[in-house]
Order: sequence, then C-alpha cells, then structure tokens
Amino acid sequence: MTMQVPATLPRLVPAAFLSVVLIWSTTPLGIVWSSESVHPTMAVLLRMMIALSLGSLILLITRIRLPLSKTAIKLYGVSSIGIVGGMLLSYFSARYLASGTMSLIFGLSPLISGLLAQRLLGEAKFGPMKLLALAMAFIGLGIVCSSKLSLGSDSWIGLMLILTAVFLFSLSGVLIKTIKINIHPIASTVGALAFSTPIFALAWLIFDGTLPIETWQQRSLWSILYLGVFGSLIGFIAYFYILQNLKASTVSLVTLITPVFAMMLGARLNGETITDALVIGAIFVISGLGLYQFGETTLDSIKRGRMKKKSG
Repeated sequence: MTMQVPATLPRLVPAAFLSVVLIWSTTPLGIVWSSESVHPTMAVLLRMMIALSLGSLILLITRIRLPLSKTAIKLYGVSSIGIVGGMLLSYFSARYLASGTMSLIFGLSPLISGLLAQRLLGEAKFGPMKLLALAMAFIGLGIVCSSKLSLGSDSWIGLMLILTAVFLFSLSGVLIKTIKINIHPIASTVGALAFSTPIFALAWLIFDGTLPIETWQQRSLWSILYLGVFGSLIGFIAYFYILQNLKASTVSLVTLITPVFAMMLGARLNGETITDALVIGAIFVISGLGLYQFGETTLDSIKRGRMKKKSG
C-alpha cells in the first residue's frame, strides 16, 4: 500500500517536521543526561513506561483500536528490534561517547537501511553515485572513530555499541516494510512499546536490579520525563505524520539536519569538545548522506536539462 502525498499540505505538517528535527536533535543529549545518575537500563525503562502509559491513555480517549492479529503482533515484535536494540545500546554508549558523536553515527541509518534492503527486500543495488556516497560517509565515520579512539581508551566500547544500535535500528525499519498491515501510527507505536517495555524491565533486572533513588539527580529525572513524553511518543507520532504527508526525500532531510544541531547543543549545553577531526568527519558523513539522498535525482535533472538545450 503506497502513501499518496496530498497536493495541499495540512497546516500541521511544517510544525510536525520542525518538532521531529528538534526532538531528534535533543534526544542524544537527553540520553546522556538521563543516564548520568540513573543506571542506563532504569533510565530507558522509565522512559518507555511513561511513553506507554501516555500512549495507552491516548488510545482510550480517541478510541483507536489496537490490533492483536498475528500480523500486528509480528509488526510489534519487529519494531521492538529497533526500539530495544537501538535504544538500550545507545544508552550504554552514552557513558563513553558525546551526544553529538552519537547523533552523527546514528545519521548513517539511511545508508545501512539501503544496504540491508538490497539483501532483504531485493531492492536494486547501489549505482555509482550511491556507492560514492557510501564511501564518503564511511570515510567520515573512520575519521570520527580514529579521533575518538585516540582520545579515550574506552571510546571503542561506545563506538561498537552505537554502531550495533544503528544496525539493529536500520534492520528493524527494513523488516517493517515486509509486513503488510493497515494500522494507525499511534496504535503501531503503543503496540511496539507494549512489546518492548517488558524486555527493558528484564534488561534492568539483569544489568542492575537496584533502585538507589536517593542518588538520582533532577537533571536525569527531567531528561527521562522529556524523552518519555517527546522522544518516545510525540516524536514518533510526528514522524509518522510527516511520513504520510511528505515525500520520503523531504523527510530524509531530518537525518542531515539533526547531527549538526545535536553537536551544537552538546557543545553549548554539555561542554562537549568539537575537535577538528570531528568536524571533518561530520562534513564527510553529512555530504555522503546528502549525495545518497539527492545525488542521483540531481544528476538526472542536470542530464534532462542538457538534453532539452540540445533539442532546443
């Protein structure tokens, strides 16, 4: 079932797009702050519980049906791969990496998704332009990783965790495309959260299992609340909304914008150092993402323009 982009955009689309950019830009910093005084497994569990509670309340008020068919449960399970794997590993990596670096590496998800889609969905292999984009992005990743490894002996742990998180997040997104179901975005979000939250509770029992509430700081608690309300609920709903009303290429601009904002916020609000290597690596990664998303379209437009001039 293909989504048709309406000729006239609803008024809320620009606000929803801006919301996604702001939420995704602030999420890495929120993860870092929330796990400062709260164990990562508890921080993400509380975040999911807040989002699930509010989402369930919205379903009750709006009377949106939560499907429980085999296909729906499969969708929730596949979605939980990205939620549990992506988020849990991101929270663990926050103890080793700056928020800006996390956001930059997560920006590689469209490229990883493209590679996985070739294997799992039978999509066409990358052409020369996308291969060049892939090379640029991974050169940038190499520069960022090399600078991080030289700065701290434990940085490699964070890098491995966040790269695995990106892979699982991308894998989940590709697998979701294999499931054919007509479901409301809010119901899909709540179903995935309901499936994921018990797994987060199990992770907390395995890796921590304590409740040292007296050591929890206000900044961590406010960050958890923010991520629960905005990062895990409103952000998802806004994302699905713009996905239904904008072209995929327009939505993909979010992955180009958020790493820049995230690095600026990390430096400004959390005192994170932006090194020359990080800037150079970020330029390569973001340029590669831009080339991946728009390179072939731009090249085709140039070719058509030249053909028109010749025929004219």
